Amino acid sequence: MNADPQPRSPAAGCAPVKKPGLVSMDHVLLALRETREEREARIRGLFNFFDSAGSGYLDYAQIEAGLSTMRIPAEYKYARDLLKVCDSNRDGRVDYHEFRRYMDAKELDLYRIFEAIDVEHNGSIMPEELLDALTKAGIEIGDEELAHFVEHVDKDNNGIITFEEWRDFLLLDPHEATIENIYHYWERVCLVDIGEQAVIPQGISKHVNASKYLIAGGIAGATSRTATAPLDRLKVVMQVQTTRAQLVPAIKDIWRDGRFLGLFRGNGLNVMKVAPESAIRFYTYEILKDFIVSVKGEDKSNIGTSGRLVAGGLAGAVAQTVIYPLDLVKTRLQTYFCENGKAPNIGKLSKDIWIQEGPRVFYRGLVPSVIGMIPYAGIDLAAYETLKDMSRTYLLKNSEPGPLVQLGCGTISGALGATCVYPLQVIRTRMQAQRTNSTSAYKGMSDVFRRTLQHEGFTGFYKGIFPNLLKVVPSASITYLVYESMKKSLSLD
Repeated sequence: MNADPQPRSPAAGCAPVKKPGLVSMDHVLLALRETREEREARIRGLFNFFDSAGSGYLDYAQIEAGLSTMRIPAEYKYARDLLKVCDSNRDGRVDYHEFRRYMDAKELDLYRIFEAIDVEHNGSIMPEELLDALTKAGIEIGDEELAHFVEHVDKDNNGIITFEEWRDFLLLDPHEATIENIYHYWERVCLVDIGEQAVIPQGISKHVNASKYLIAGGIAGATSRTATAPLDRLKVVMQVQTTRAQLVPAIKDIWRDGRFLGLFRGNGLNVMKVAPESAIRFYTYEILKDFIVSVKGEDKSNIGTSGRLVAGGLAGAVAQTVIYPLDLVKTRLQTYFCENGKAPNIGKLSKDIWIQEGPRVFYRGLVPSVIGMIPYAGIDLAAYETLKDMSRTYLLKNSEPGPLVQLGCGTISGALGATCVYPLQVIRTRMQAQRTNSTSAYKGMSDVFRRTLQHEGFTGFYKGIFPNLLKVVPSASITYLVYESMKKSLSLD
């Protein structure tokens, strides 16, 4: 990003500065070969660039308009964050003195990290120095991506990054100047890889602290699934009922079968699936994206909606296939009714299934499960983007939706996607729950469909959908809140 709208002569490079103790503005001026008066004029010029109306202050609309003029993609404008950081007296607008204070602090922070990366202290960052800094921060980056990074920051294309170029690129990023945040900023502004919310949580990079993100996501998912476990068991119990399924009698049966703990039967396996399933889906998604763009002969930023949809659907199918045996055992456990209220041992139950029905049964119902992946992801993605655009137009008056609005859009789109593919979920659950060595065993997916339609009608494919929809809002909300809390605990914010 070029933060200075005024034309300048090309930089001749920064003046070398020996390794400093405490960083002061004198270090910054020396690195920029700039006098205090010149710096004052530059900051005043940038303020006036945003304050095009000459009002003497900046509000959200003015900052957003200025960032738009700088051609920052709409999804990654930091107008609201920038306003919050600059607005020290919290009156909703930024005067010149507040803007100047932000600039002073920001340039000092950027100089500190610039000097930390510039191990030779020759006034410029070489690509290998940047690579070393990224590696030490736990960020794995290939030669091509490193070249891409340098190219975006290096305005005069001489292969090195001067402090002036470093400052111009990062000056208006309101987040703390750490190498992780800088990489995030470059990735989001320059790669412009958007629209993945329906498949992979937005903002997670395969390069930046991926293990920490997976831990945060795993704990958030485990907490969410535990909190909504009673609704999940109720849904499964109702799905397998071939007679008329009623909510209250189903709840009474579950309570009679295991009292309070009966509501959480199978949740241990559900929680066990979270981390490996997320990890497999995440890494498979990234590999498939690379493969798709290589086949298309384009870079990763041009994968497009259809590419993301295919990659997300296939990644979900791979993850589902790997952890599917756990899912089948969980369903058997949840539908196992016993008179004494004592749930069967998971190990013994798994062993009995293996011995009595064979290893292939652990993948019974996989086909309808996989078939539903791509349409679910497609409906979810399309609905999410549509709702987000509508909220931006009708509710937020063209400003960007915040986390709560995105959460609402994601909740509705997820519920819509789940409803559309719910019949496949019912077919899968019935195939999982029924013992294959029984006389009435289903012969396959088409047999489940035919018998359900024949004996229960179209409504039979939507048994248990009410508790399933009931858990959507709390599940999404709990996941979001715990995930954000874990990110702070793991220093990912």
